Amino acid sequence: MNHLSDDTFEVFLSNLHKQNEIDLRNITFIDPFGMVGILEAGRYLDAEGMRKTLLLPESDDVLRYLERMDFFRYAGRFYNIASGPPELSDKFLRNPQSDVLLEITPIEKSDDIHFIVGKVKKRAHAILEKHLHYNERAIGGFIVALSEVCQNIIEHSENTGFVGIQKYRFQKREKNVVKIAVMDLGIGFRESLSERFSAANDLEAIEKALMFGFSRHRDEGRGHGLAAVRRFIGQWNGKITIRSGTAMFSIIPDWAWGKEREKNLTYFPGAQIIIMLPEV
Repeated sequence: MNHLSDDTFEVFLSNLHKQNEIDLRNITFIDPFGMVGILEAGRYLDAEGMRKTLLLPESDDVLRYLERMDFFRYAGRFYNIASGPPELSDKFLRNPQSDVLLEITPIEKSDDIHFIVGKVKKRAHAILEKHLHYNERAIGGFIVALSEVCQNIIEHSENTGFVGIQKYRFQKREKNVVKIAVMDLGIGFRESLSERFSAANDLEAIEKALMFGFSRHRDEGRGHGLAAVRRFIGQWNGKITIRSGTAMFSIIPDWAWGKEREKNLTYFPGAQIIIMLPEV
């Protein structure tokens, strides 16, 4: 495997318990979903008493990107890093022309969401307006959607998580896209909904929450944020994929690809969400 993203995450998970090392040496491309996935996998294994060694990519460009996204700030908490974090020149670490909306950032409490929203607001116009051609209303909707998916961790997961955001050039469709990756190791959709609703499996639970606004909360205005996120994404022809437990559900526009529903996947706790928004 030479790239790690939402497209290859299932392969990564299927090998997670098979080896003593997480081998990234051949990785030539990684996105925020891949980075956050590595961290959450390490946190998951570490909590089970399996602290593995992380073999870093041989590509200097990938190492620089990992550093730029603050990956190494957190990786050492969950992995033994072979040879330690790389020594990189400061000139590679921060670039005023960067397409990063948000470095990898932990979500542990409500104050973290305020920090995240504030940081993204500062960069949103430079990236969303310039590259995605979003107007003020769309940028406002983006901020709300981001806040909602992060709040979902605080409201529902009973755990903590990570988020990371970047703009990419989507070569297959010649579009600029922004990717939001949010993950937690919480109780997952099915258990969260179980307080009020019975879902036959993980897939049904995800679909109920995303498509029909089902929530663990009785009071209106709490727990229904994903439905609002779905409406925003639909308005701007975006893609959302939610993975939880052993299932994955996606809303896929015509410019993207993937399966709408998947079951019997490798078990992984909590929820893993990726949102892709294209230029207009």
